[in-house]
Amino acid sequence: MKGTPAPHITVKPAGTRVRVTLEGEVIADSRDAVALKEGDYPVVYYFPRKDVKMDRLERTDHGSYCPYKGQASYFSVKHGPVKAISTNEDPYDDMLAIKERLAFYPNKVDSIAAG
Repeated sequence: MKGTPAPHITVKPAGTRVRVTLEGEVIADSRDAVALKEGDYPVVYYFPRKDVKMDRLERTDHGSYCPYKGQASYFSVKHGPVKAISTNEDPYDDMLAIKERLAFYPNKVDSIAAG
């Protein structure tokens, strides 16, 4: 699926271990995350689902659209933050590296630590 070209977005392997914690619990822990950098915004890490505690998440009915990445869906943490995680399950061709990966919102979790 084509989309608007995104020359201001780069996606590459994070090249390090990345962990997400919430209330002292590790929700995601991966050495296979990818780092998405969009313009002047901070890096966003996208985690493969195999490295995320999916049993702690529940899909929401919320969706959004980005002209560069395509349609996004969201997950909440069960008994925790709402719409804390986004995913692009069918992204545009330029963004296939984030397909079905999960990105956590930094303001919804305690930490997202790389290294």
